[in-house]
Amino acid sequence: ENSLQKTPALFSPNPFDTFIPPNTLNLSSFTKLMKKLQEMHPEASREKIVDALLEVRTNNKGILSGLSINSIVKRTSLIL
Repeated sequence: ENSLQKTPALFSPNPFDTFIPPNTLNLSSFTKLMKKLQEMHPEASREKIVDALLEVRTNNKGILSGLSINSIVKRTSLIL
């Protein structure tokens, strides 16, 4: 009998649809988010993208955690 429990791996066909639990928008998530937004909006400067992300955060009661990356990308793209 194996005492270790096996947990299923979760796979998402689109990594940008992945749910981000509260308080876990870490540097890795931010990097992925910035890369995606820079690819979608090559005309926008990094500063403009960050400003748009801050606006999304402000419009979401001051937090980004709990939103999927896809949702953050869509909301930020509307501002850009």
